[in-house]
Amino acid sequence: MSPKFAESAAAAVALVKDGDTVLIGGFGKAGQPVELIEALLERDVSGLTVVNNNAGNGDEGLAALIAAGKVAKMICSFPRQHDSHHFDAAYRAGKVELEVVPQGTLAERIRAGGAGIGGFFTPTAYGTPLAEGKETRVIDGRGYVLESPIVGDVALVKALRSDGLGNLVYRKTARNFGPIMCTAVEHAVVQVAEVVETGAIDPEVIITPGIFVDTVVEIPAPATPKED
Repeated sequence: MSPKFAESAAAAVALVKDGDTVLIGGFGKAGQPVELIEALLERDVSGLTVVNNNAGNGDEGLAALIAAGKVAKMICSFPRQHDSHHFDAAYRAGKVELEVVPQGTLAERIRAGGAGIGGFFTPTAYGTPLAEGKETRVIDGRGYVLESPIVGDVALVKALRSDGLGNLVYRKTARNFGPIMCTAVEHAVVQVAEVVETGAIDPEVIITPGIFVDTVVEIPAPATPKED
């Protein structure tokens, strides 16, 4: 089944509703689906649980979503950086809940959600506060923590291009979380810089098969200014 091709970012995110768990791709500002997030900012939704590598940078993208009071909980690896002032303010005011997850564990929890795995044991965080309340086990003399999969309602992902079947290729850092996030949600929404004809992408370089993509919106990359 081919994905829906939305006419705008606003149309692409129209399905997001109050209380949804939204997985947002990118690695900090790199690869973040900024236009999709900006469109979500315009919607009257709140109480979102957001899964991302961090908790927003500066005043744009995810940071703006937090500043607008639309995020009730963050699940991330790096919540605090030198320019994460919007998250800092919301967290200190008790307006947003935080679940810190080590980066490798975060990726594996999302992958497990997409693969239908019920959980996995990892040595990461064993014996630390992050393991409190979780099942632990000693295997071959080494301590492990049982981690649960992460699944969501919607993923907002940025890719480089899509064909008519929703097959995706990525550019650099956008590939870090985008592919696994598409598999772990009910509805994957992807913004791409270019939509090409079906068959124009070499099957050997397709990273996310179109079967995992539900909505595609084409948002051309801004032109690079020419030097004088």
